[in-house]
Amino acid sequence: MSQDSTATQESVRKLSGRRRREVVAVLLFSGGPIFESSIPLSVFGIDRQDAGVPRYRLLVCAGEDGPLRTTGGLELTAPYGLDAIGRAGTVVVPAWRSITAPPPLEALEALRRAHEEGARIVGLCTGAFVLAAAGLLDGRPATTHWMYAPTLAKRYPSVHVDPRELFVDDGDVLTSAGTAAGIDLCLHIVRTDHGSEAAGALARRLVVPPRRSGGQERYLDRSLPEEIGSDPLAEVVAWALEHLHEQFDVETLAARAYMSRRTFDRRFRSLTGSAPLQWLITQRVLQAQRLLETSDYSVDEVANRCGFRSPVALRGHFRRQLGSSPAAYRSAYRARRPQGDAPEPRAATAAGPGAGPMDPGVPQQTRRPGAGQNGSGTPAGGPGAGPEADRAGQDVFAGGSGRPGLPGQRSAP
Repeated sequence: MSQDSTATQESVRKLSGRRRREVVAVLLFSGGPIFESSIPLSVFGIDRQDAGVPRYRLLVCAGEDGPLRTTGGLELTAPYGLDAIGRAGTVVVPAWRSITAPPPLEALEALRRAHEEGARIVGLCTGAFVLAAAGLLDGRPATTHWMYAPTLAKRYPSVHVDPRELFVDDGDVLTSAGTAAGIDLCLHIVRTDHGSEAAGALARRLVVPPRRSGGQERYLDRSLPEEIGSDPLAEVVAWALEHLHEQFDVETLAARAYMSRRTFDRRFRSLTGSAPLQWLITQRVLQAQRLLETSDYSVDEVANRCGFRSPVALRGHFRRQLGSSPAAYRSAYRARRPQGDAPEPRAATAAGPGAGPMDPGVPQQTRRPGAGQNGSGTPAGGPGAGPEADRAGQDVFAGGSGRPGLPGQRSAP
């Protein structure tokens, strides 16, 4: 969705009572990390009108009784309580102290009331868990830090968790990925409220890009919820990770789980937050990254050892997921590697076919992973389906609209 259409959608929401659009309330809890907490305080709490940034009025509110302890044992005292949220047009939950702990009921009720009265509700990083606990993400798209996305999806199955996005704008409820993605979302809010020029001026003051390209894909690893160990699908997932060098597809995994494809898709998504096809392609690309980093196999050999049917399939998925060709990625990685750190010989890889990925620092991503091919690299329509089928699959991952979105952003349809 374009910036203008999002802004239009925001403008039609009517605030009730004494709420004001320019008032931003930030809800702090004890145990919250100080970095994430400081992001909305810096964006919305400092007067930068001299730089062309419209001023917001900031209300820092305690979500529970203080003092509030944060990173490093620091103690904070918030000047306002939960009642001050009643004046805010935007309420931000920057982070929650633990994804396993239930948020205070009084804070959840305050968030629900604010939403009912037309306020825009924002969750940064693990703040999405607080929004989900309040029921504000039910039936909505959302994101959070990729490490916690599977847990969010499993704990709140009615939330449509997308771990690939830097942030998700669903109109009156917005969520972001971890840490720096909170800056991305706050800049997006300024852009929505006051335009690109104001957001650009603020970005220059913060010395950050006004808009980052790509999503969270380049930071993903194999992390799955801790609860997977007791789930019947755990064995199937473990088998898939150990056999990425083989050519199999999601139908194979469903058969191993003794489920229909439809049931397997639904169970897998509820467990991991990802569709099985998307997850499988991501794991194959991550394995390709490791082989490109740790061996001198040719791209053709890497494709074969990662379960892709051809180097063409590997190159397509690699570029869509990481914004770089396999050869360019290897060259960039070796240019960064300290001298003397030679790749392993062709005879063996670091840890065999099931080895996990190394640090996936790669060039900026330009497109999301394609959904038009199966896990073995074959177009979704079968052999010969061609690029048209692949493009159609990409639209599925983009929400089926076929419309390009802002890099790293998913907005409401």
